Amino acid sequence: MATIGNLDLVPADRRVGGNGASYLMAPFTHVSTDRPSRFTDGTYGVLYAGDAFETALFETIHHHARFMARTVEAPGWTSQFREIILSVSADLHDLRCLAAGDSALDPDNYAASQALAVELKGGGAEGLVYPSIRHPGGECVGLFYPDCVSDPTQGRHLDYHWDGTGVDLVRDAGTGAVFRVVATA
Repeated sequence: MATIGNLDLVPADRRVGGNGASYLMAPFTHVSTDRPSRFTDGTYGVLYAGDAFETALFETIHHHARFMARTVEAPGWTSQFREIILSVSADLHDLRCLAAGDSALDPDNYAASQALAVELKGGGAEGLVYPSIRHPGGECVGLFYPDCVSDPTQGRHLDYHWDGTGVDLVRDAGTGAVFRVVATA
């Protein structure tokens, strides 16, 4: 159970198998109310993806930094992340037309976006597309089911460095190159 998570959280007809299936299933089977996010209170899973490497990078850096601050972690190389390249095929609710400042896109308070997601998911929606909050010009998806994506392939393997207040460095483990994180907003 600890390895595959709670499969009962994913309807049997929405489950995926085969190469890379664990990348797609994990966000839905390893959920916790201790880890809410923009479109879930943690009682169900959401798979988040960015339209470009940089978008996904800035989104994960932000959320990793929040976790590290909340758990008062010591500075150092802390975590490894993997870029997963995939194809999205889903009927998505479009939030890209919302005005800046709309509560569903609040950068810090997720109450409105979580309520919207509960309503949409309950109505049969497969997910949402929305402007990246952490990478201006980028777009993201929040998917409610693993079968909304296909062809998962592992890309870059990355290490994040925590300086005690934020993620300040990212290392590409494949090439050894280290990049300083510069805020985009």
